[in-house]
Amino acid sequence: MYFIDKILLFIDILEYLAGNKLHLPITNLRVPMGKILLFLILLASTYTFSQSEEPKRYFSDAIGVNIKNYKNRAKRAYRLKDYEHAQFLFDSLVENVIRDSYMNNFKVRKVSGKKIDIYDFEKPMYLITSAFWVATSSGEIPALNTLADQYHKQVDFVVLFWGPREAIVQLKKLYSKNIELIYVDEMENTNDFTIKTMKHSLGFPTTFIIDESKVILDVRRNMNHHYEKDYTTSYNEHFQTFMNGLSIILRKDN
Repeated sequence: MYFIDKILLFIDILEYLAGNKLHLPITNLRVPMGKILLFLILLASTYTFSQSEEPKRYFSDAIGVNIKNYKNRAKRAYRLKDYEHAQFLFDSLVENVIRDSYMNNFKVRKVSGKKIDIYDFEKPMYLITSAFWVATSSGEIPALNTLADQYHKQVDFVVLFWGPREAIVQLKKLYSKNIELIYVDEMENTNDFTIKTMKHSLGFPTTFIIDESKVILDVRRNMNHHYEKDYTTSYNEHFQTFMNGLSIILRKDN
């Protein structure tokens, strides 16, 4: 739009200076303004088309050239117990590499065992990755359930687990019907770089905030209480954390 606005401004100046004709002193030609306008419109169309045809930058490609350096530096930070620097490295990776890339499509299974694509979710997605053995605090799942029940018409709430189907079936009982539980069978995805990166490099529990076009708006590490808090405190803290991430989607939609 900025480029087109400049062209329109240029046309206005030409019309003011030359009326309906443009005089070219070098060749002593007088070119009809209509032809100039047609040329500029075609030029603007070509520019706009070239901008819209820029290739998508996918998550796997964006992170592939950066993940080795990140992992080495993050491991060193954790080994030195410099957790603040480790978080800084994660935030920098998200800000400079992951954000605004497109999530790759990959295969997952529903609790029923049915195989689906992650792209089958058509709404903006609040995607949490975890493992069946990761402990949750008392208020964590209830807080997520509350938000899913309230906003499920606008957002797909999805929890992706690594683990056997039998364990996921049991976990399903804790979650709202408005939260879709899916799981990854790593035997079926042994060569999927996206899945390996999500699990082994970014860790879990982690939240991916994704718009309806599958653009990653943000990635966040989930709150992990090192000790059990009372239910009310746990619920309120997790509710606020989840809501902060969800608000990115809600603001974008508005």
